[in-house]
Amino acid sequence: MTEKIDEFHLAAWRAFLNAHAVVIDLIERDLAETDLLPLSSYDVLIELAEAPDHRLRMHELARAVVLSRSGLTRLVDRLEREGLLTRERADTDRRGAYAVITTQGLQAVRRTWPKYAQSIMRYFTSHLSDEETRILTTALERVFALACQEYPS
Repeated sequence: MTEKIDEFHLAAWRAFLNAHAVVIDLIERDLAETDLLPLSSYDVLIELAEAPDHRLRMHELARAVVLSRSGLTRLVDRLEREGLLTRERADTDRRGAYAVITTQGLQAVRRTWPKYAQSIMRYFTSHLSDEETRILTTALERVFALACQEYPS
């Protein structure tokens, strides 16, 4: 291995990974302690709730939530069995399908949001000043945008 990363930048990477992992675990724990959606289900359903006509093609949804296609398929199957979304065939492409959030799915998102927001504030935003929030947002949006250019379609 010949690539070198200085300790300063490596420390930032490790801090990002560690903070992300622990905060996500804490949020998932908080949601699991209630009768609310798990975080992965919420992430899928909020993307659909915010999409035009509450629908996305499956490949668009997979990219939006950064899940493997097989992982997304299993999750969508479960959410469909629970009545939180439906699949509809695309008119223009027989192989394509849309995931569409149901009224029950929208209600589940609305019920889950207050607890999710509370956990975000408890484990993340309450530890950042406004200036740190601006800097972190700018930096992570830049990293995300550049990484998306490399991301396979």
